[in-house]
Amino acid sequence: MAAAAAGSDSFSSGGGGGGPAAVRLPRSPPLKVLAEQLRRDAQGGPGAWLLSRAALGRGPLELTAVWMQGTVVAAGGGQARLRDPSGAFSVRGLERVPRGRFCLAPGKYVMVMGMVQACTPEPCLQAVKMTDLSDNPVHESMWALEVEDLHRNIP
Repeated sequence: MAAAAAGSDSFSSGGGGGGPAAVRLPRSPPLKVLAEQLRRDAQGGPGAWLLSRAALGRGPLELTAVWMQGTVVAAGGGQARLRDPSGAFSVRGLERVPRGRFCLAPGKYVMVMGMVQACTPEPCLQAVKMTDLSDNPVHESMWALEVEDLHRNIP
């Protein structure tokens, strides 16, 4: 158990030894969110973001890592701009994500797991994982409902 915790708090580069290609892995599972939730309800800064739930009468959630889904609007230079049902968000560090660049064609529907770097004027993530979900339209049509259901049921 301690080895797993130590491994999850380490650096991974897909090769060995860290260096400029290192990606900091999250310490906990990613929280599914929409861009608007980050813009409107996130407080803090890189490495210390909290998602306020005061409007629901609940305590904040720690945003160690997030899971977002959206359609690629533009991409280049290891970065991409995506749009989910609530608005736009950006992703960087895609050159370090295995197979991430294959998902970067405009119009593709993708999931991105990453660490929040900024929330305003629009959310920006440092990518850890990216997967093309374009083959199944159910992913896109159900995303906002999936996020809503999750947030309704987290104590």
